[in-house]
Amino acid sequence: MPASVPPDGGGGGDGRDGNGGRDGDGGRDGSAPHLLHVGRIVKPHGLRGDVIVSLGTNRPERVAVGSVLTTDGGRTLTVERSSSHQHRFIVSFEGVSGIEDAEALRGADLSAPPLDDPDALWVHELIGSRVEDPSGRVLGTVESVEANPASDLLVLDGGALIPLRFVVDSDPGLTVVVEVPDGLLDLS
Repeated sequence: MPASVPPDGGGGGDGRDGNGGRDGDGGRDGSAPHLLHVGRIVKPHGLRGDVIVSLGTNRPERVAVGSVLTTDGGRTLTVERSSSHQHRFIVSFEGVSGIEDAEALRGADLSAPPLDDPDALWVHELIGSRVEDPSGRVLGTVESVEANPASDLLVLDGGALIPLRFVVDSDPGLTVVVEVPDGLLDLS
């Protein structure tokens, strides 16, 4: 079980916009895939149509060549070229040529389907999950995941905060099993 949640997507931060399908082929019920917010086009870069993209995820493969992103306006963009630049990325999209095309994308939010990584906990799958201890005692429901330098925190409906490093098992979108030290929940 990973010690932290790979932040990938989502309103309010990284995937905090609800439950979605685990793979890019659609939701669990066969519906269209739920898109996660993965970044934003900051501004044009140069005169050829390149743009600066700021990712809201720690998954740089979101701007790898061939990746398909959707703007908040519903436009589909395919990455043609991408390179890291000052904690952001310079990205060229197919069909975007010239400063005018790039300027029209300024400020656009970018979304993509959830990544398929069975060994990762995804924020969008934790929200709404029931939290239990190993004996099955229900501790609450995950309302959000709060970024914290030491360990991201599960924020439960009763206000309790549980570091993700205490997660020992999960059934995505349903339950999260945590093994917390005695007294931790008394501090909340």
